[in-house]
Amino acid sequence: MIYQHPLAFLLGLEGVALLRAFAGEYDREFTEARIREIRHLLDSPALAGAGVAASRVDTVDGYRVWSATYDQPGNGLLEVEEPVVREILDALPPGTALDAACGTGRHTGYLVARGHRVIGVDSSAEMLARARERVPDAEFRLADLHRLPLPDDHVDLVVCALALTHLPALEPVFAEFARVLRPGGHLVISDAHQERVALGSVPRVRTGTGEPGLLPAYRHRAGDYLRAALPLGLRVRRCEEPRTRVDAGDAGPAADTVVGPWDTWPWSLPGIAPAAAAAVVDDMPTLVVWHFQLDE
Repeated sequence: MIYQHPLAFLLGLEGVALLRAFAGEYDREFTEARIREIRHLLDSPALAGAGVAASRVDTVDGYRVWSATYDQPGNGLLEVEEPVVREILDALPPGTALDAACGTGRHTGYLVARGHRVIGVDSSAEMLARARERVPDAEFRLADLHRLPLPDDHVDLVVCALALTHLPALEPVFAEFARVLRPGGHLVISDAHQERVALGSVPRVRTGTGEPGLLPAYRHRAGDYLRAALPLGLRVRRCEEPRTRVDAGDAGPAADTVVGPWDTWPWSLPGIAPAAAAAVVDDMPTLVVWHFQLDE
């Protein structure tokens, strides 16, 4: 079981903020304010309650639940990711494209509109059902990334968005991407940035019985992607790490120590310690976007 406690999250934010101050990014006043705030947090009755035990939920079960709300507004990660990915896609000629881990067809529809013949693959039947409704002109198949239901040298483009963080190892799926790509084909990947994952940015759902559950989230560093890609003849064309800019001095006053339900953690918690939270996320990458091209 995974144990999550709002006080632990907030103390973690304070600790990271203090480390940034220790490295010279913030002054004595900021440091002393963090120490005072830590004492306040430790003394707060609202934060003294028990934490929550959550189970690890696999992606098939997790996305079965998440499919009902995945397309609803409010996912700020998509707002950052889509402009970068689409800028890369706009420069590529139409062809046969694979949207791997296509989900509800967010990128599938864009690729169809760009003139591609698109095959969407996902391991969640519920997400695929929504994708079929959303993009009737694409072809969809239920399959795992480790066993793509396509022949060798079949597509000109592979797009895989916000999915690889769920996998413990990148090499097997990169091998599948390279297998189905034609020589000279393109691979465009977006993924949760490992720095965000380290700060608790992990997808959460309620299980079928209403119990808290967390989807798998692994921290893939730049070297992990490169070690998976380069031996296959996938060469880097571009790498972007969109960053958040927040001024800790303008973070505003601390909110009341009302933690809210587990379902809103960790997003509801930074307002309790806004200056520390701002210092932590300032200039931190939100996600990573890779563009590779397979050797001719």
